[in-house]
Amino acid sequence: MAPYEVLYGRRCRTPLCWEEVGKRKLLAFELVQVTTEKVRMIKDRMKGAQNRHKSFVDNKRRPLEFEVGDQVFLMLHGKISFVLE
Repeated sequence: MAPYEVLYGRRCRTPLCWEEVGKRKLLAFELVQVTTEKVRMIKDRMKGAQNRHKSFVDNKRRPLEFEVGDQVFLMLHGKISFVLE
């Protein structure tokens, strides 16, 4: 028995397979089709959330302009592939 079943007393159902359990058996093609539709729906909702977030961030962002001689703070993240001497 899975830990989820022991804790909650029922089988774990992922968002990809939210079909009526026990009502009927899904054929392999139907299961792939249902899963593909769920994945497409999830991707569409994530894209919508990403677009909303981007619009809020873009409203607060301002273009940066530098001139020769300006002093700036450069912060590098990740692996540095060069050495300053």
